[in-house]
Amino acid sequence: MRSIDPSTGRVFASYEVMSLEAAVRAVEATERASRGWRERPIAERAAVIARVGKLLRERKLALAELMVREMGKPVVQAEAEVEKCAWVCEHYAEHGPAYLAPEPVATDASESLVRFDPLGVVLAVMPWNFPLWQVFRFAAPALLAGNAGALKHAPNVCGSALAIRELWSAAGLPGGVFEVLFVSDDDADRLIAHPAVSAVTLTGSGRAGRAVGAAAGAALKQVVLELGGSDAFIVLADAALERAAEVAVKARMQNNGQSCIAAKRFIVERAVAARFEALVVERVRALRVGSPLERETELGPLARADLRDALARQVDASVAAGARLLTGGRALPGPGFFYEPTVLAEVAPGMPAFDEETFGPLAALTVASDAEHALALANRSSYGLGCSLFTRDLGRARALAARVEAGSVFVNEMVKSDPRLPFGGVKASGHGRELGREGARAFTNVKTVYFG
Repeated sequence: MRSIDPSTGRVFASYEVMSLEAAVRAVEATERASRGWRERPIAERAAVIARVGKLLRERKLALAELMVREMGKPVVQAEAEVEKCAWVCEHYAEHGPAYLAPEPVATDASESLVRFDPLGVVLAVMPWNFPLWQVFRFAAPALLAGNAGALKHAPNVCGSALAIRELWSAAGLPGGVFEVLFVSDDDADRLIAHPAVSAVTLTGSGRAGRAVGAAAGAALKQVVLELGGSDAFIVLADAALERAAEVAVKARMQNNGQSCIAAKRFIVERAVAARFEALVVERVRALRVGSPLERETELGPLARADLRDALARQVDASVAAGARLLTGGRALPGPGFFYEPTVLAEVAPGMPAFDEETFGPLAALTVASDAEHALALANRSSYGLGCSLFTRDLGRARALAARVEAGSVFVNEMVKSDPRLPFGGVKASGHGRELGREGARAFTNVKTVYFG
């Protein structure tokens, strides 16, 4: 497993792949460690979670620099990711015990209640694009609930995986309760069937989700899947266009365009389409592209060469099918995996920029005749992760939000995850929920206790 600096294309670290036998031994040790962890009072577990949040803030600069080197995230955004991880730890340390407290239910029994007991070892298959956040948003609630974690991280962010394990150790988590597995994808699938693994969570591609979901289903293991997205960003004729364009560019270009919940399909009512197009192009052309270590940089490289090549194919195929290139549209010369921030107009169903998930700095603009047409275009996708809706008519926004086929709808704002709110998708974007109360209970045995 190799770490390649996306801004230079040079390998700077390598890691030994574990054998399946070694990974099995590690998972079995984690299962043994989980037995003592689950017996600790939840207040003690919460204290460990809180200490991890404190350590994240203390080590922010070093952790941010590590993410920049491993996957090319602009350093200011990397620091914000560390802060968000601290926030999710602090949130669950404070509110998690209430989320997980037994709930009395009035029945004909003398007493009846619902408990939320830990399942055991959660095998987490995590992606590279948010190397810390994706892990902590599962780990903070899962470990608070009394579970243990076995992390199979993406092979290009092994350094981040080790840094996360060290944070848990420094915070006082008992040895073995959070383990890192440097295994292949195939061996990760094999581990799902092992009796020591009680549940699985995956954030990743649809292909990976189908493989992990099939393995978990065959083994009858509980699973949460957060997969890809092709989020719609609907702009109605009465929207505040300047604000909508500003948010649109941020929502598309954050993390170098490499986010499942990035806005990808911009669906705009015809009456304001030309003006919105001009505002977006102006802002995209003004983006500062450069080294992710420079604080002024707004857009860095893609994480890998194959990702840049895939985006280029999607742009070229969409233009060949009739899309109009407004700006960008090519890989930048020189070292590293840079691609120009790009805007396509006249994008329609049937084009890669509309039908597929585009993982990079590409905004695809589509014109809708009216609000109903915009809704139909937004729902014309195999994905259903998030959706933004810009309008001044909040009554209409509430009505339309109820009909959007997505796990979340953000009105007059970009889609973002928040520890206080459940997060997840529908359709090809997966199932199950992370974060909020639902995330705290995702890997628990929802147990009925009845006293006759």
